[in-house]
Amino acid sequence: MSKPTVGIFGLTGCAGDQLAIINCEDELLDLVNLLDIRDFVMAASEGDHTCQLDIAFVEGAVLSKHDEEYLKKIRARAKTLVAIGTCAVWGGVAAMDGGRGRDEMLNEVYGPAGARYDSTPARALGEVVKVDLKISGCPIEKDQFLGAVANLLNGDAPLLAGYAVCAECKMRENNCLLVENHQVCCGPLTVAGCGARCPGLGIACVGCRGPAADANFPSAMEMFAAKGIGADRITAKLKTFANAAGGGQ
Repeated sequence: MSKPTVGIFGLTGCAGDQLAIINCEDELLDLVNLLDIRDFVMAASEGDHTCQLDIAFVEGAVLSKHDEEYLKKIRARAKTLVAIGTCAVWGGVAAMDGGRGRDEMLNEVYGPAGARYDSTPARALGEVVKVDLKISGCPIEKDQFLGAVANLLNGDAPLLAGYAVCAECKMRENNCLLVENHQVCCGPLTVAGCGARCPGLGIACVGCRGPAADANFPSAMEMFAAKGIGADRITAKLKTFANAAGGGQ
């Protein structure tokens, strides 16, 4: 049985999700044995940049006409397109100030030279092309990536967490930073999958993975209000990474 052909691509972003894949050190040989990785510029400059693909993994947000055209070409090549990372799924940090005019921001940063840049408002992949699977994270967790690959190889849709980071905090028996320390913690509203890494280190969740599908937003907002945390503060934090979701509301 032939191995599925795979491409791993990056649009505008930090390349952290591609690096997370390369950092699957103990599992890399297994991945290579199971997948025919044809196009992965970050790992190898030589590759087949035109072949048809069974699966394309794409990180980064669409922030230019070049990104949009490149993404559409990837979509045309791939049977299955997987958005990896918060930028690809939600637009990420680049989309946090989406209400401001692009020309205004380019001029503020680059002056008159900004007019020459190929720059468009930040968009998640799903705003441009059809996305078959979304794996959020800033960056993605390698266990979720490996699990998704295993599921796809078996012909199954990966089962990703829809519950909030708070559930993982409870499983780790962490003290609640919101209830006990009155910190602005986005854990009640942010999708799990990170193992509550930041709260486990005493750092409040900043919502970098995007909103949880199962989150109870009205109840969470009541809890924040009871702690003296206004809706504007928590919404601003959530919009840092997931402005496309309306700050998770």
